[in-house]
Amino acid sequence: MNAETIATPDNNCPAFSLLPDLMLTLILPTQLPTMFQLRLASPEDFEFIYTLYFHEATNAGLLYEPMFKEEFLPIYTQLLAQQCKYVLVANDEPVGMVKLIRQTHRTRHVCYIGGLAIHPMHFGKGYGRQLLEEVKKWAKERGILRLELDVDDDNPRAKRLYEKAGFEVEGVLRKLAYRQKEQRYFDNYRMALLLD
Repeated sequence: MNAETIATPDNNCPAFSLLPDLMLTLILPTQLPTMFQLRLASPEDFEFIYTLYFHEATNAGLLYEPMFKEEFLPIYTQLLAQQCKYVLVANDEPVGMVKLIRQTHRTRHVCYIGGLAIHPMHFGKGYGRQLLEEVKKWAKERGILRLELDVDDDNPRAKRLYEKAGFEVEGVLRKLAYRQKEQRYFDNYRMALLLD
């Protein structure tokens, strides 16, 4: 609780004349802490995930070219079947998403991070940083040693976020992807983080 003084004793006020040394304070509730959860996506998350993938502010940095919901539904169904799509929830509200693809055999200690986005309504609130913290916790619980991701060379904001989270550039993947809207190929930085 946060106490804020709103009035002080005044000898001309009868209520204060009885207790001249009393200060009246109003107890105001502070903002409740944000509770985060990283959970598997479900069929009920379809609209949220679809909006994130194809929102104008997020689509350029993600895998899929714009498409109609009917076209995305089989893709989403496959993501659910693979159990690799996760939703970041803040105080019971979905705010972001990430795809976590655990590798197998000799690279089973590695997890690839893809499809990471925060809903534009929540830009600037630190949720991207929190999403990466939740991913690190998720990985440590599963014995994962290495997290890796790719980031577009024209997305310095995302690259800074990953660097602040401890990821380091390990190389450049030249002409990795093609954006139909821009009609051009673009490079990606391969970044990785080794967990303690």
